[in-house]
Amino acid sequence: MSSRDDRRSGFQQYKEDVKRRGKPFYPFAMFHDTVMSLVVVTVIGALAFVWRYTDIIGPLIGEKADPGTTSFVPRPDWYFYFLFYLLRIFKWPESVILATVGIPTICLILLLVLPFIDMRMERRLTRRPVAVVAAILTVISMAVLTYKGATAEEAIAAEVKAAIPGWAQDQGFAGNQEALDGADLFAESGCVACHTYLGTGSTNLGAPDLSEEGAKNKGIQFQIDHLKCPSCVNPGSAMPQFAALGDENLHALAVFLEASKGPK
Repeated sequence: MSSRDDRRSGFQQYKEDVKRRGKPFYPFAMFHDTVMSLVVVTVIGALAFVWRYTDIIGPLIGEKADPGTTSFVPRPDWYFYFLFYLLRIFKWPESVILATVGIPTICLILLLVLPFIDMRMERRLTRRPVAVVAAILTVISMAVLTYKGATAEEAIAAEVKAAIPGWAQDQGFAGNQEALDGADLFAESGCVACHTYLGTGSTNLGAPDLSEEGAKNKGIQFQIDHLKCPSCVNPGSAMPQFAALGDENLHALAVFLEASKGPK
């Protein structure tokens, strides 16, 4: 039998299989995918138009950013709320790697290998209980985590503030109101995102522990200058500038840092 006859025989077998088990990719599946893609693009375009010319979805441009704020709480986009809440479940530093790398990577790998594991031709949902239950549980989990992430209240600053009385007692500045005000600013400004202080916070980008910063006797003015422009005082510093906090707040922070000479 010639190669042409082989191809004809194979094509005929393909046509018979299609009649018995389903439709071919071209043109049926391709047409369906094209129509669905057009629908998705149309919906996105319509939402963009509504967002641009109405206030139904929300303002196109929000209020101008205030670099001196101490109350702004950064939030991710809504499609990352589930991961945002996972980070609240898995606390830093011992298990946060599970939320940031472990779980998302495992889920992605499972999605990639699933077509190679489940190769059955059966498509009826009633005949695939494991796949249906897994899909339902995944959707419910994502929905719950997204909702919890969207409604979660930021508690990091509150947790740090709760530790301030203990700091003041250990460091001996309980009677220094300006140092206490500086400690509040220290908590509100997110300093513990990079620094540690008496066991609170985390070390990032090489940021030092500040529990004994005052023991170095650098002085109030040095602390103010450093807070205003860290890279000017320490070239190459990755610390952001806090000049927008204002002179009064910077002075309070400097007093707090200079009062931090280590536990008594």
